[in-house]
Amino acid sequence: MATPFHDDDLVHLAAHGVPPLPAEAVIGCVENESARIWYASMGAGPPVVLLHGGLGNSGNWGYQVPALVGAGYKAIVIDSRGQGRSTRDERPYSYELMASDTRAVMDALGVTKATFIGWSDGADTALVLSRETPDRSAGVFFFACNVDSTGAKPFRSTPVIDRIYNHHVKEYAALSPLVGEFDAMRDDLGAMQANQPNYGAGQLREVTVPVWIVLGERDEFIEREHAEYIARSIPGARFVLLPGVSHFAPLQRPEAFNREVLAFLREVQATSNGGSE
Repeated sequence: MATPFHDDDLVHLAAHGVPPLPAEAVIGCVENESARIWYASMGAGPPVVLLHGGLGNSGNWGYQVPALVGAGYKAIVIDSRGQGRSTRDERPYSYELMASDTRAVMDALGVTKATFIGWSDGADTALVLSRETPDRSAGVFFFACNVDSTGAKPFRSTPVIDRIYNHHVKEYAALSPLVGEFDAMRDDLGAMQANQPNYGAGQLREVTVPVWIVLGERDEFIEREHAEYIARSIPGARFVLLPGVSHFAPLQRPEAFNREVLAFLREVQATSNGGSE
């Protein structure tokens, strides 16, 4: 049996990047709320929307998309507004705005309902979308995010964080139509992250779709107690701790991360139709 790929220190990422998305991807853009939102769709089957973390882009899912397509799902990736290949307007960032962008992509692809895999900012976007429009969501795999400011650890730079940050800077320069705007994007995202979505227990109880709250054992940004609180507050939610990884588990130990994602999707499919087109 082959040894599972590990890149816990993100040294491989720094040297080689992430595997590219499949060449057979159907690529498009949709205009929504004064922004041009880039997306790609791959595979066939129940739709799964993957929403990346702040500063990143859809390519961060390069280890996940082939696993999903191989398991019989349609994988849909989206560059969040102002990130990757997507543009933005002058308004402040908000998770509600990014949830609107996500629904616009779904509408463009004829997807009425999907399951969401959200990483950091993408997790909050998926949760906000699911609370606002539960008819569009079959469930949320909520990885590595908080819902209020008490859930965030004080920031401390590490070599791993430096490597992923430098990767984001390089990718932004290669992909973004917004030349020279990385620092503004970073700072504006930081302002959103500090204050949103600011959900209390009451708002969390209004989330009615299946949710797994997932956290890396060594997450650099999110308090474990906060993740457990979210899981207790959302009806029927489950808390899952991923051993040996941090905020960057999809890149550090993709096979282990993908196993949890596929287990979640199987559970969602067992209790519903897993999404429809």
